[in-house]
Amino acid sequence: MRPWIALFLSNMRLTPRDRSVLFANYAFPLAFLFAFAGLFDCARGTGISFFVGMTLTIGILGNGLWGAGMRAVPERESNSRFTAAPISLLTAGMAAGWLLYMPAVVLVTGLAHFAYGMPFPRQWFSLLLMVSLGICSFHALGLILAAFARTMRQAAVLILLFYLPMLTLSGATVPAALLPNWAQTAADFTPAPYLVRSIQGIFLRNQTILDHGWAALSLSATLALGLFGAVKLFRREKKEELFTRSRLWVVAALAPFLVMGGARAFTGGRLGDNEALYRHLQRSGSFLIRNARIFTAAGKTIERGAVLVRDGKIAEIYEGAAPDPLTLQAGVVEGAGKTLLPGLIDVHVHLGAPGGVSMANEDYDAGKAMPRAAAALLYSGVTTARSVGDSLNASLKLRAELASGAKLGAQLFVCGPMFTAGGGQGEELIGFAPPALRQSLRAQWVRTPNTPEEARRQVRGLKAAGVDGLKAILEAGWGDGMLSDRFDLLLARSVAEEASAQNLPLATHTGDARDVADAVEIGSTSIEHGAWRDELPDTLLERMARQGVFYDPTLVAAEAYARYYGASAELLNSALTRQAVSARVLQATRDFVASGKSADPAKAALFEQSLTQARANLLRVWQAGAPLAMGTDAGSPLVFHGPSLHRELQLWVQAGIPPQVALEAATANAARLLRAANRIGSIQKGLEADLLLVDGNPLEDIAATARISLVVLKGERIRRDRLIGRK
Repeated sequence: MRPWIALFLSNMRLTPRDRSVLFANYAFPLAFLFAFAGLFDCARGTGISFFVGMTLTIGILGNGLWGAGMRAVPERESNSRFTAAPISLLTAGMAAGWLLYMPAVVLVTGLAHFAYGMPFPRQWFSLLLMVSLGICSFHALGLILAAFARTMRQAAVLILLFYLPMLTLSGATVPAALLPNWAQTAADFTPAPYLVRSIQGIFLRNQTILDHGWAALSLSATLALGLFGAVKLFRREKKEELFTRSRLWVVAALAPFLVMGGARAFTGGRLGDNEALYRHLQRSGSFLIRNARIFTAAGKTIERGAVLVRDGKIAEIYEGAAPDPLTLQAGVVEGAGKTLLPGLIDVHVHLGAPGGVSMANEDYDAGKAMPRAAAALLYSGVTTARSVGDSLNASLKLRAELASGAKLGAQLFVCGPMFTAGGGQGEELIGFAPPALRQSLRAQWVRTPNTPEEARRQVRGLKAAGVDGLKAILEAGWGDGMLSDRFDLLLARSVAEEASAQNLPLATHTGDARDVADAVEIGSTSIEHGAWRDELPDTLLERMARQGVFYDPTLVAAEAYARYYGASAELLNSALTRQAVSARVLQATRDFVASGKSADPAKAALFEQSLTQARANLLRVWQAGAPLAMGTDAGSPLVFHGPSLHRELQLWVQAGIPPQVALEAATANAARLLRAANRIGSIQKGLEADLLLVDGNPLEDIAATARISLVVLKGERIRRDRLIGRK
């Protein structure tokens, strides 16, 4: 033990005298921290945490690879007189390197806290463990590389071959999400990006080392294999020869990351992780939207005011003139002549369908179509949507990706699969699929229970799967060729009762007054589509108001069916539709409508009557005092994701609904229906900063909602031009 202590103390005395070590450990990382803070405008808040993770990794790389590798050659020669075992010589230097770098961790973290307002990490122990694993594993890699070098120059070349790629491609010097996909893929075959993401996760998400278990295990394996390899390759004299196969120790030390890199390249996981962390950075800034009209959706409209957004939340709301942005340390968004609204909410979408006609399979592939639909919604100022009948697994997966920031789009609430009759609405479409696929599609899309107990069991199963709500279909259709079996009311009641017991809201698809009455009777939370074929009686309206049952008429769907069967391309012509909808889908739909293949004058007239009746019922529901929520049935023919909600707003106002009421239905009321009013749906201090800035005044001209100036999601100012592809 004495030789080890002597070596350790010798390292502690000599290493601080080496200017290159001090530069790599302290000056170089701190220079990057200040550069990052200035370049990305991290004035105050959590955003600097992102760059603290990068800065610490830069220091760890320098301390481990550069510091250990470059000092190993002269130390090997100067310590040749010692009789201590190689393991003692190597571990003593590793311990000294660890102890010398720990003050840098405290320095960088303290500076970020006191100079930039970064909260101290809650998981200090995990941070120290991960930093320690990083220092020691990179130290071991540096020792292996130094073992091949005879001179300092050779050592420098070998180390640079590893150091520079890891420094530039790992996300340590440039946020990984900004790098090309090939660079992110290549980097994941090395340890550095895992260290960056782990430290950033601890700072930004309050994660622990257990959340990065595979990275920690791989770093531990690299430490063990690297140290063992360095001992095996240890030479006291530079003239000692090394066998060619000795180079395999480098491969062995990196083997855990070669395996992880291959797995992540296959799954694409590295892109999602990098995007998610970068989203945290984008949502951590501070900016002031000033001189705007503010429709709060909380019972108040401020004719001229400002909203301060900080770290993804609404930090302050000012009436009249706002404080100087410099004193707030916030950027500025000028809102003069504009209206600031809460982000819009569409409570009835089908993300798996494009809303138009396409011959391309990818437009119906859930893995591609659903993320694009979510992006189109966000492009259109719809910051939240409820899926009511998409593939269960694909919906839950997309919800998680959107919530983490791995993908960018409207945040998602999942309601489904649909409870319906065998052969009923929602289930009959499965019959068009190949026989081999029908069973798997049925499991993802529908539930067709045969007994009340089976219905209750299926509800509990969906609760366990993590859905946000349920959907039942009572409508059996009407007219020639549009009839189907109706869901048994006893089974529907069992679904509703168990949904209530599981605290899950129930959305019920209806078509006429009888369906609506039954939906209210069983205890539905919301009525979807309402009555398109007949008038709702006064007694039913009174009961809906008394029970607080939300009414979502989806007028735009009735209009779209009338235009579809009338072979009219009118709904394809709005500026927002041309921007948000895929050019391929838009052109194919235009061609299909122009061909006349969808034309059916009888059905067109039927749906025109439906639209008239639906408008009248909506007006009477509002006058009766029942709560209103707004959905579109996006994904149906000519009902496109995003633009259709703006059309729905216009149809409501045309039906006689005041603009303020319509806007509340698409914001605060929709949030209440989703049971998320404590987070979204209105402009109130402390809520998530989901905002829509539009040109003009939608309280006077509802069409102004489509004249979008800015979309904000969780405090991130969305780059709409980069959000969706146009192919």
